[in-house]
Amino acid sequence: MENVLRPVIVFGGAILISYVLAWAVDRLLVRLDVRHPETPMWELLRRGRVPLQAVLFVALVSGFFGQTHLAKDHRQGVDLWLSIILICASAWLILRLVAAVTETLATRYAGATHDPARGRRVRTQLTLIQRLVTAVVTVIAVAAVLLQFPGMKTFGTSMLASAGVLGIVAGVAAQSTLGNLFAGLSIAFGDMVRIGDEVVVDGESGTVDEITVSYLVLLTWDERRITMPVSYFTSKPFENWSRGGPQQTGTVYLQLDHCAPIEQLRAKTEELVRASDEWDGRSWSLLVTGSTPSTIEVRVAVTARSSDDLWTLRCALREQLFTWLKHQHPEALPRIRVNQPEDKPL
Repeated sequence: MENVLRPVIVFGGAILISYVLAWAVDRLLVRLDVRHPETPMWELLRRGRVPLQAVLFVALVSGFFGQTHLAKDHRQGVDLWLSIILICASAWLILRLVAAVTETLATRYAGATHDPARGRRVRTQLTLIQRLVTAVVTVIAVAAVLLQFPGMKTFGTSMLASAGVLGIVAGVAAQSTLGNLFAGLSIAFGDMVRIGDEVVVDGESGTVDEITVSYLVLLTWDERRITMPVSYFTSKPFENWSRGGPQQTGTVYLQLDHCAPIEQLRAKTEELVRASDEWDGRSWSLLVTGSTPSTIEVRVAVTARSSDDLWTLRCALREQLFTWLKHQHPEALPRIRVNQPEDKPL
């Protein structure tokens, strides 16, 4: 009878105690969340309830397993797997806590700052820090698990020892993977490119959708996602339309006949620009910037609040100006002149 009661008491007590403690922590977080609704941290920390229960349960079972008198001949193997499960559960709990803290900091800073660019910068930095911490915790957890196996103890010790860590870093640094890691940290803290920035890379324009420690995802206007190594952005030039502010200046080029009424065209352009919701009110201009024997080149320059507004404004101006010229001044549109041969006298 005692051989049955001991395991029931140990396992049942471990389940009960771990559940009660995790429940008490969860209730405390709920109360803190009610008292401090300005921060989402307490609600986010509640995501760690399950890994906390796992850590408590495994720790209690590991500490009192000897009282069960079970698997006496395999005690070493049982202790080994309990240690492995405890390490994995602890790493899981730490990652949940890190995610809650970084997400809280990003949310609070985004609400506190009135500069969207700085908000994107902090968000990018926190994202990369979270991914870096995740990688470090994972490596340490794997090394700690390896330490539990006698055959892998030497390798696990080398991963945790300072000299071993430096050796691993030095070895991987020669590879492109760690090069991308350092490039990702440079991007995060060098304010080179941020999540949400509009960039042009190799002729492709889009919005930075995700930045990791090794690669960057670019979301294009046609909803394609281009994945690029972050080292590209530290070694090659690219356009960042969001740096210094999202406002932009764009141009519309018209090829017209030499007899085009420039002053009337300028007045019509001003009318259309001022009536557009996409124009930001900063500036506009219309100039003749070139000529050929058959046409002249007219350039319309306008400003807008963002690249999307600028694209819409340019397309609308081009369409409206050609429509106006077609109906009001058809002679201003380019024509192909053909010289008719003179009639020869009979």
